[in-house]
Amino acid sequence: MVERKMIPKKGENTEEKVEGGEIRFPDGIPSEIKEIVARAGSRGELTQVMCQILDGRDKNKAIRRNVKGPVKIGDILMLLETEIEAQRLGGGRRGGSSSSKSK
Repeated sequence: MVERKMIPKKGENTEEKVEGGEIRFPDGIPSEIKEIVARAGSRGELTQVMCQILDGRDKNKAIRRNVKGPVKIGDILMLLETEIEAQRLGGGRRGGSSSSKSK
């Protein structure tokens, strides 16, 4: 079995405390869903949303996240981290400038 070590970021307490057999995780950061962007996943089980962070270091920042389960505008998500943003869906446009096309 491989032992993994978590490296805490500056000013972040990621230790799990065990008190009487109880495991505690870091508190979540609340964010409010402002817009539903798209459905994702092979069967549409994920929803990509834009949410605004309500508290913490990144307060008032709007980020894109993938959410599993039923959600609607105005719902509150509790995020464990606010630095990583989901990739845009739809793939974007393929190809480049006309000079990169072969003749």
